Amino acid sequence: MKIVGRDTPLNHYQWGEQCDTWTMADNKGLSVKLERMPAATAEQRHYHSMSQQFFYVLKGEANFEVGQQSVTLLSDQGLLVEPGQIHRIANRSAKDLEFLLVTQPAQSNDRINAD
Repeated sequence: MKIVGRDTPLNHYQWGEQCDTWTMADNKGLSVKLERMPAATAEQRHYHSMSQQFFYVLKGEANFEVGQQSVTLLSDQGLLVEPGQIHRIANRSAKDLEFLLVTQPAQSNDRINAD
């Protein structure tokens, strides 16, 4: 058994424009990550051929593009992105965005950039 949280040493990496990821769980079948995006940042549009992803906003405001639709999620709201759906998340606010990202199966080598 392994208990993880903000005070637990977690694998950390940065991506994009100073965005942070802390890996809470990661195996072939499931990935759970805590992510932070500073104000005015966005990731590249992409999709996953096999993986589904669930985003759950902990703090802040997340702007999503999924296919041709746009939606804004606030704290305590979540969104499921199915395999094959082109998507991206952006933080268009003036405050940090924190969210959980659950991927099943884990997305190792399953990210295809759309732009």
